[in-house]
Amino acid sequence: MELRMLQSHRWVARQADWTAAAIAGFGAGGILMLLELIWATAQGGDRWLATRMVAAMVMGWEVLQTSGYDLSVVIAALAVHYILGITFAMMLAAIIAPFQLDSSTGLVMLTGAAFGVLLYVLNFYGMSGAFTWFADLRGWSTFGAHVVFGASCALFYRMLERPEKRE
Repeated sequence: MELRMLQSHRWVARQADWTAAAIAGFGAGGILMLLELIWATAQGGDRWLATRMVAAMVMGWEVLQTSGYDLSVVIAALAVHYILGITFAMMLAAIIAPFQLDSSTGLVMLTGAAFGVLLYVLNFYGMSGAFTWFADLRGWSTFGAHVVFGASCALFYRMLERPEKRE
C-alpha cells in the first residue's frame, strides 16, 4: 500500500494554486448560469429573471421592474456572477489546499459540494437580508445548482492545480 494513501487531512502549510482557483471559479460559474437558464426555460418562466436579480446587486432594484433581454443588464450580471464565482473558488481553494482535500477526486468533489451547500445558505438566507429579491429564488433547483457549482469548481481546481502545488 502506498504511503500517499495513508496521508492525513490535517492542516499543513500549503499555498493554494490561485490561478487554477480563478479558472475553476470562472468555469463553474458558467455551469451555474447555464443551469439557471435551463431551469428557467424548462419552467416556462422569465428566463432573464435571475440575470436581472444578479444585476440588481450593482444596478439597483429598479432593474427588477423591467423584463426581457437587456444587454447592459446581462453585462452587469455576468460581471457580478463571474467575480463572485472566482472569489468563492479562491475561498474553496484556501480550504482545500492546506487540508489536502485534493488527494482524491471523490474527496475534493464532496468538499466542493459541501461548500456549495454553504454558499446556498449564505446567498439565499444570509444575503437576502440585503438583497431581498433573492428570497424568491430559494428552492431545490437553486440548491442543486449551487451543489453542482461547488463540486464542479473543486473538480476543476483539482484538474488544473499544478503538481508542484499539490506536493
